[in-house]
Amino acid sequence: MQTNNAYPIELIEDTGGYVVTFPDIPEAMTQGDTLAEALEMAQDVLLSAMDFYFEDKRAVPMPSKAKSGQYTVALPMSAWAKVLLLNEVCAQQLRPIDVAHLMGTRPQYVNRILDLHHNTKIDTVAAALKAIGKDLTLGFA
Repeated sequence: MQTNNAYPIELIEDTGGYVVTFPDIPEAMTQGDTLAEALEMAQDVLLSAMDFYFEDKRAVPMPSKAKSGQYTVALPMSAWAKVLLLNEVCAQQLRPIDVAHLMGTRPQYVNRILDLHHNTKIDTVAAALKAIGKDLTLGFA
């Protein structure tokens, strides 16, 4: 499974600023007057675009490899763990009720785990992944 949570961006210098798009996440598009502002806005829009995938319960496209010198924007690790969980739930064609059954809990609990805006401990996401046969591992580079 992919471990890189950094999505490459396309930067287009436009009159008065920069336009930012994400080749892997077409729903994410923003702009900024300066490069620094555009990169800051890119972080916000990437996380916001994830809402579309979570609301529709569909897999999030994985980041492609960045080209040399290309800027990337990383998801927060808490959101990335939830993306990995959502993608595995989709791959196994599971519903929240199925995951809840495997975890020995209620579907509402799983719905909160699969909510990007709900603060969820990483251990809880790891437990949900474990229940569906996957291990969440952390590392550093």
